[in-house]
Amino acid sequence: MPVTPPPLDPVRLGAYFALMDVASLLRHAVEQQLREAGELSYVQFQLLARLGLDSPTGSHRMTDLADGVVYSRSGLTYQAGLLEKAGLVTRSPSPDDERGVTVTITDAGRARLAEVLPGHTEVVSRLLFEPLSHADAEALAQLLAPVREHMRSTPPRSAAPRRRGGARPGGS
Repeated sequence: MPVTPPPLDPVRLGAYFALMDVASLLRHAVEQQLREAGELSYVQFQLLARLGLDSPTGSHRMTDLADGVVYSRSGLTYQAGLLEKAGLVTRSPSPDDERGVTVTITDAGRARLAEVLPGHTEVVSRLLFEPLSHADAEALAQLLAPVREHMRSTPPRSAAPRRRGGARPGGS
């Protein structure tokens, strides 16, 4: 018989709901800004930002991108395809793994990222950081860092084994 974990105490339950509310409200505002400013989804923005801001070469393997943005391989392939169709990225075989795909940001992708980034920064600053002091923001970062590390210590979704055939859990 499986062991049932104890229920969350009121403080932890309140912290959980507050975190979920903040994340949902912030994500909604960010998604709206990205669509209006650059016709990008949140995931597309994450891909362009990881390629254009986080990578010195402007390239990443698709699997690494999927792990970083915590998105399924098939979903990321679809989003990268839309970005490629718009001329914002290119996809090519990975030089070190013939089965892998490398995604590279284009000049047009860098321009789109530069176009949406100021508004994105303004929304995040206004909604998330305006009510916090600098010390509060530091404390928030310090509180969330071990949680993020703990959650990322398990294999990311893109590294999980693919299900072949058969019924899906809870469905047919």
